[in-house]
Amino acid sequence: MTKVVFNRAIPMIDRDSFLTPFDKMFDQIVSAQFPEITKTVGVNPMQGTAYPKVNVYEYDDKVGVVAEIPGLDKADLQIDVEDGVLTIAGDKHGLFDDQGAKVIRRELKHSSFKRQFELGELLDGESIKASFKDGLLSIEIPKIEPAKPKKHSVKIS
Repeated sequence: MTKVVFNRAIPMIDRDSFLTPFDKMFDQIVSAQFPEITKTVGVNPMQGTAYPKVNVYEYDDKVGVVAEIPGLDKADLQIDVEDGVLTIAGDKHGLFDDQGAKVIRRELKHSSFKRQFELGELLDGESIKASFKDGLLSIEIPKIEPAKPKKHSVKIS
């Protein structure tokens, strides 16, 4: 059995408020060390906020993004692409009823969220596929074959 002790002398620290600056600092360090990552992978994995947490995979023909979003239905999610930016958004308001309760500890997110990824020139933002099952959102972004330089002969007069 877990014993919960409530001590008003200890300030409550919001986990996300505490960790988000560290996440951003890590993203800046990785981006500085690997400035070509967006061109290489086709998506900027460092852009956006820290929720939902994602894994980004590169395959020969596509880039995959897997986001962990527990507690939502696919109707609560929205995926948009505008001006080369992929946006994952959702709303976790009203998932659980704590009206009238004194909150002793809050670790579960109870808000809306938005995470954005800049798509590079090598990804097809028009042909994205997505699926959602058991709290995992899987997105497949097909790669575009880069245009090969055209060569033609010029007749000398």
